[in-house]
Amino acid sequence: MDTKFFLGIGLAIVLVFAGAAVYTSFTDIPAASGSTGDREILYQVSTIDALLLGVYEGIQPVGEIRKRGDFGIGTFDALEGEMIVLDGIVYHAKADGHVSLAADSQTTPFATMTYFDRDRAVLTDSPMNFSLFSSTMAALLPSENMVYAVQMRGTFPSMKVRAIPAQHKPYPLFVEAAKTQSIFTYSDTPGTVIGFYTPVFFRGLNVEGFHLHFISDDRNWGGHILDLTVPANTTVEFDITPGFAMTLPTSGDFTGVDLSQDLSRDVAMVEK
Repeated sequence: MDTKFFLGIGLAIVLVFAGAAVYTSFTDIPAASGSTGDREILYQVSTIDALLLGVYEGIQPVGEIRKRGDFGIGTFDALEGEMIVLDGIVYHAKADGHVSLAADSQTTPFATMTYFDRDRAVLTDSPMNFSLFSSTMAALLPSENMVYAVQMRGTFPSMKVRAIPAQHKPYPLFVEAAKTQSIFTYSDTPGTVIGFYTPVFFRGLNVEGFHLHFISDDRNWGGHILDLTVPANTTVEFDITPGFAMTLPTSGDFTGVDLSQDLSRDVAMVEK
């Protein structure tokens, strides 16, 4: 397809899913009062494959994405650090280990946002690492073909997170940039896990399965989760999000990058 077709336009995609069955292991939660269809949209800036291929220029200001939700994750211009959005506040977890409030003027090359309204919840019955958590929760979802915002609050026995420092042009591929990441491991720290589950057919657009970030209750540290221990009796909250809207860059490296490749192996290398 001629890439010129995309120049000068934003791409908006809306996917509407049928209602999912309710499983007995989930607790039904009434919809938030006053919620509208706009709250049921997963809003995304660019694609994960573009990020993997070094498209790191920030294309949308933080002030704009804050209009699209109160809950989300992403990164910042030049791939500098990790974005965590909780209760409408945008935090910037940096490679030096510090967390700061993001300015509305900062920009993002990739972010995923929604309004979090809990639809389902499940209580864990035993400790789980990231791998076991992912497989266990996926099996309990009403449907693996839906998009879910995911939230957990608690004290986590172990939390391993990363943040990548700002990259410089010519930008390296993500797998190379990830070699410069800072990794932090903390024990028994209270905080919130924030992220999304996206189904297999989102491959190339977003991270297939669970993509989670963390921020501590004191807001002093956080980042992209590489591994964690979820303790027993932790409430895992899910917001079924049946709508999807995407904004793509209209200039810069994105317009010429080859997005026909299968980058699933690269995702596995850098996300877990």
